[in-house]
Amino acid sequence: MARIRLGMVGGGNDAFIGGVHRIASRIDGHFDLVAGALSSTPEKAKASGEALGLDPARSYGSFEEMAEAEAGREDGIEAVAIVTPNHVHYPAAKAFLDRGIHVICDKPLTATFEDAEAMAQAVSASKSLFVLTHNYTGYPMIRQAQDMVASGVLGTIRIVQVEYPQDWLTGAAEAEGVKQAEWRTDPERSGAGGAIGDIGTHAYNLASFVTGLKGAELAADLQSFGAGRKLDDNAHILLRYEGGARGMLWCSQVAPGNENGLRLRVYGDKGGLEWAQEDPNYLHYSPFGEPTRRITRNGAGATEASTSVSRIPGGHPEGYLEGFANIYTEAAEAIRAVQGGQSRDAVMGKLPGIAAGLEGMAFIRACVASAQDNAGWVKI
Repeated sequence: MARIRLGMVGGGNDAFIGGVHRIASRIDGHFDLVAGALSSTPEKAKASGEALGLDPARSYGSFEEMAEAEAGREDGIEAVAIVTPNHVHYPAAKAFLDRGIHVICDKPLTATFEDAEAMAQAVSASKSLFVLTHNYTGYPMIRQAQDMVASGVLGTIRIVQVEYPQDWLTGAAEAEGVKQAEWRTDPERSGAGGAIGDIGTHAYNLASFVTGLKGAELAADLQSFGAGRKLDDNAHILLRYEGGARGMLWCSQVAPGNENGLRLRVYGDKGGLEWAQEDPNYLHYSPFGEPTRRITRNGAGATEASTSVSRIPGGHPEGYLEGFANIYTEAAEAIRAVQGGQSRDAVMGKLPGIAAGLEGMAFIRACVASAQDNAGWVKI
């Protein structure tokens, strides 16, 4: 099949996540990056486009210019990846959705709940797909875990524990010229959530994806340990799920010794599961009253849910980039299906979309409201 023509908003020379999206989009050969508005200033955008080898005529100074120009080209982009700070997500996505261009957007959905609701309206009014890159849902053993929970081997889910500690904001990185820290600690660009928006939404989404549970209420204790820091950098959150299950979520960016410690534990009345992002090729399954079993991507006990999104034999590690690539590959399949006449709802499959984005924004809003009420219980 012809590769899907992809554009990118944000993700210029000094941006981490842009490079990740570009690699993920290329791994399975479904996309060609042909256009971009790669930075917040025209000068930086042009320089970043040149560094990536983009046609100078398709390296734009703004996303508005890019949306208009590409929509008018016979060979214009079919999809766009939006990898900007949060406050740009909505206006950029709307510019492309309004022109019939599919959108693949980084999380969280937007900076404000008002923008999130407006984004939902823009998606509803468009015929184009909207995909949110909760990339951890693309790991093979997360797909295995979801499959096992859905099959009932854990029984009734009782307890969900998810944590996501990092240490990169332990010092005053935002005052030391670290661009990623500058915007993530700025309420105008990041929104109301610091750690809860940046990594807490990943943890919350992952727990819901695997268990199928929907959060009902939470009680959140948020901290800003960094001197003068306006947004939270640490959070302890109690969760009550619909149906009676209980959960705990800890996210932190000030926990020395932790690099990217996303970990999920799920316990039912028949057994438990445990998975860690830094050792992602293994899922630990503990049937009640029996020894714990280690399941690998392609080993004994692996189901089609994991083997179908694995690329190489067991014992050869797959990780972050490959999991991210699974989201892009499934997005490509969905885009081609829509282009072939299928409905949007029929093609999304396991892809996170606007509903997952709204759930993440509701999580952030509830956390902030709870913290302001001395960690009181708040409906999500």
